Amino acid sequence: MQISETNLCQGILTTQILVILLFFSHDMSAQKKTSLKLLDWRPQSEMVVSRTEVIKPKFPVIDIHNHLRALENTEAYLKEMDEAGVWMCVSLDGHSANDFYKKHLEKAKEVAENRLLVFFAPEWERIDEPDFGRKEASRLEEAVRMGVRGLKVFKSLGLTLKDKTGKIVPVDDPRLDPIWAKCGELGIPVMIHASDPKAFFKPVDKFNERYDELGAHPDWSFYGDEYPDKDEILDQRNNVIAKHANTLFIGAHMANLPEDLGRVAMWLDLYPNLYVDIDARISELGRQPYTARRFMIKYQDRIMFGTDTPPDAHAYRIYYRFLETDDEYIDPAAGHHLQGRWMIYGLYLPDEVLEKIYYKNALKILNWHENRSN
Repeated sequence: MQISETNLCQGILTTQILVILLFFSHDMSAQKKTSLKLLDWRPQSEMVVSRTEVIKPKFPVIDIHNHLRALENTEAYLKEMDEAGVWMCVSLDGHSANDFYKKHLEKAKEVAENRLLVFFAPEWERIDEPDFGRKEASRLEEAVRMGVRGLKVFKSLGLTLKDKTGKIVPVDDPRLDPIWAKCGELGIPVMIHASDPKAFFKPVDKFNERYDELGAHPDWSFYGDEYPDKDEILDQRNNVIAKHANTLFIGAHMANLPEDLGRVAMWLDLYPNLYVDIDARISELGRQPYTARRFMIKYQDRIMFGTDTPPDAHAYRIYYRFLETDDEYIDPAAGHHLQGRWMIYGLYLPDEVLEKIYYKNALKILNWHENRSN
């Protein structure tokens, strides 16, 4: 059988076209498969493990760390607390500025007496005013007479807040000493948030373990020369704790170093007036369950329950599951928000430890038994 030169050329050309089409088809298919952005990746686990639903905690709960500034939602918050078995909730949003704490106290008392507690948040922005520390301490004293239960320090102090010189105000600025001393005199605790997760002070690159979170919230990155070093801020906080030994301090977010519980343990041993809370850090604690369990048992008298999440029954139940069960591969994101691309493991804490963390330690630090009629 003879094949003409023309037909042969046409056949070769057709084959080449098919090869090219197949190549581009394969290339487009590959592109389609790899077009998913890492920040959008939300894998569904195929793990088959025990899942325990903890609807109500074993003991009453005091949420020592929360934010209830949206006063119009106060009734809804109380409903969520009731559904989740939460006895009391501390709002850290009693801002001194414009006397907002007075409105907050009024609303809390209106909705539920002794269920919603308010902490006073100083107006640090006025630090350049003459005798600021003493005057703000006097305002705090008035606030306590009205029902305020503690003092809250937001992370801007030591991190971003500047005075008239243009320098960042350190946590241990001596102008603030009258405030810390007044807290000791009044017998109220200081909830102090100093610095932020370690990853927030690192470059936002392929090595950063909180890349997803920082990608969603780029303003949470404190990497760069314009910000102090994380350890510098923690050292300033510790200077205050050491200097004011008669004042009780609660190191928010596991003293803001849950990534290194060995150092937190060292601080607890060194400063008998320091306590910590677990709020918004179960994602860190739950990925080191053996270390965290030993830590929680050893320091059971110094740890308190908190969430840093507006009261939500589902969010509370993730905390209960983490503390009470030995469940594996728990997704902690709904307990606060996505913080890292990992799952956590339950601590299965003994009942006597749970009882202290859930509410007994908070009662002690709030002097609640002494002031129960207030």
